[in-house]
Amino acid sequence: MELLFILLAVVVICGVVVAPAMRRRRAVEGVMQGAGTAVDPAGAHGFVPPEQLDLRLPGPDPNLLAAVTEARRTQDWKPAAELLARTDAASAPELRWQRVQTLAGAAVRELAEAPGTGGMWLRHWRVVAPEDAGGAAVQAEFLVQQALRDPSSQDYRMILEEARTVCAEAAALAPEDVVPAIVELGVARGLGASEAEFQSLWETVAARAPQHMGAHLVALRYWSANWHGSQDQAEAFAQRVAAAAPKGSLLSALPLFAVYDHLPDVQLVRGLYQSVVVREAIEAAQYAVAHAPADHPVLPHVRHLLLWFLVRAERYGEALEQVRAVDGHIGAVPWTYEQDPVAAYTAYRAMAVSGWEAGRN
Repeated sequence: MELLFILLAVVVICGVVVAPAMRRRRAVEGVMQGAGTAVDPAGAHGFVPPEQLDLRLPGPDPNLLAAVTEARRTQDWKPAAELLARTDAASAPELRWQRVQTLAGAAVRELAEAPGTGGMWLRHWRVVAPEDAGGAAVQAEFLVQQALRDPSSQDYRMILEEARTVCAEAAALAPEDVVPAIVELGVARGLGASEAEFQSLWETVAARAPQHMGAHLVALRYWSANWHGSQDQAEAFAQRVAAAAPKGSLLSALPLFAVYDHLPDVQLVRGLYQSVVVREAIEAAQYAVAHAPADHPVLPHVRHLLLWFLVRAERYGEALEQVRAVDGHIGAVPWTYEQDPVAAYTAYRAMAVSGWEAGRN
């Protein structure tokens, strides 16, 4: 817990965000240039204006939004604690994971905006209620996200080791909650765990939550990392999981995330997004979206990535369907990997609209 205090008291943010897709920055200039001649569709199509797009959440969650807003406005952690206490770890593990991610991300952003004072509500939460399992889980995820913002920091490994300790605390406080074990997967990736070490952790998580889409996304990042797995390993993992996914599971969409992680830095082949590999990944993700519960907490994540791929594939009508489903919230990959998420999202949205209106499908 001491490290949390240090993090909230000093500046440890250098603005460097590291993840597989971040390391190989996906330039959107071409798409944005193409959107430059398109009329902003926000008003004409009833879409949310750029200045009102919410970067905090991938999709609607009014209760979570209220807790995040209250924490930022008043530094009161109690609404967040009460929300997690009501989010049952056994019956709603995906929702609990999504909410822990969002709360931790909110604290990280606040600290970035106000070094030394931002996100103090998380510090208060842990001081006043050290036995609160939700607070421990949020702190652990906060530390992971904070460390990955600057792997070159001299405190990088120390922060991740502290995250591992807090994961153990959170797990002890709520043995039925799989979220601390999922967070520990991120710790292992950041610390450079061997494949055998990571596989052991992963098997424990998979046995407890075999259909957990969030857990699989975290694991995929390990296999996609250049210093751990190869492209073949990541794609094999995604394909194997997707092939075994039951109807109604989002796991069929995992290959689309694997493809995204391994797109080439320079894309010289115009037909790349019409290739068999990309087309099959898109169709598998569309199948997952069509059959998953409408209120699945991770569904917006899949829709956002589908939108990105469908625009790139010039399938504008299908892309517009995803825009209509997600518009308003953009706290998801690929937008969060961009320096200006709002500009990136609105560019793709404009391209989907202009392409559809021109009949280019």
